[in-house]
Amino acid sequence: MAEVIKTKFYEMTPIKLGVEVRGLDLSQEVLPEVIEQIKKDVTEHRIMVFKNQSKISGHRHVEISSWFGELESTFYKHPRSPHPDVFRVSNNASEGCTGVGRTGWHIDGSFQESPFAYSLYYMENIPKDGPTTFAPLNEIITGLSPEKLARWERLCMCSDRRGNRHHPLIYSHPRSGKKVLCFHLGMTEAFIWDKDTEDDRLTDWRETVELIKEIHHEFVKDNGAIQYSHKWEKGDFIISDNQAVGHEASPQTQYPVEEVGLRILHRTTIKGTETPVKKYKVEATEQ
Repeated sequence: MAEVIKTKFYEMTPIKLGVEVRGLDLSQEVLPEVIEQIKKDVTEHRIMVFKNQSKISGHRHVEISSWFGELESTFYKHPRSPHPDVFRVSNNASEGCTGVGRTGWHIDGSFQESPFAYSLYYMENIPKDGPTTFAPLNEIITGLSPEKLARWERLCMCSDRRGNRHHPLIYSHPRSGKKVLCFHLGMTEAFIWDKDTEDDRLTDWRETVELIKEIHHEFVKDNGAIQYSHKWEKGDFIISDNQAVGHEASPQTQYPVEEVGLRILHRTTIKGTETPVKKYKVEATEQ
């Protein structure tokens, strides 16, 4: 059994990726020093699953989100959303936006100048099945062969939105400094090899598809051993470091209501503050 980590304000139990948090009710007023502890812990652990929470209203969800910075909403506003900044997702189109997160592994906001810093989730209505799956980005990178790492270090991804914005595939996390990925496997128009060098080259469609498959393989190999699949329970509220973990909605999230029950997820996203850059020197052996 995992050892409980005790802080002055709450207890944390390590899980496969991140921690479960008990002893703090987010629906009530939270003191500034507690908020600072949460910020520190989400950077360290990447995912915090607050268990046994009271009902979190849309307004309170936004208040909690504002602890981490400016909210940024780039998504469709569903008429049933409880707040303009809350993205409402469902397996029923009359209740929320459908098909969300099913186009491939990604981080949120890869098409922005700065990807979203945090994503915060609350399951308003819990189905019998429909987990959200996460994966640690630094471990994806450190698990690469030297040859594959050298290839990925040369790449920039080009989003298929917002004027074909491009970012380095591997860059430095703005808070931890660790290597992470800026990517969306379902929203990539192309890649650039060796950007801003004399060998600068845009991939064609076939090469783009092969690179997407190559990246996808690292998330699913060994029967998805690196993945953490979060099975939602009543009272779960997740705060995730969006730039440290990739995620994908499982197929079950879009199963019919008649099969798994109604699924309604509320999500907010926090504006990023830094454009992705490499804050390290790529060694000659990685070129």
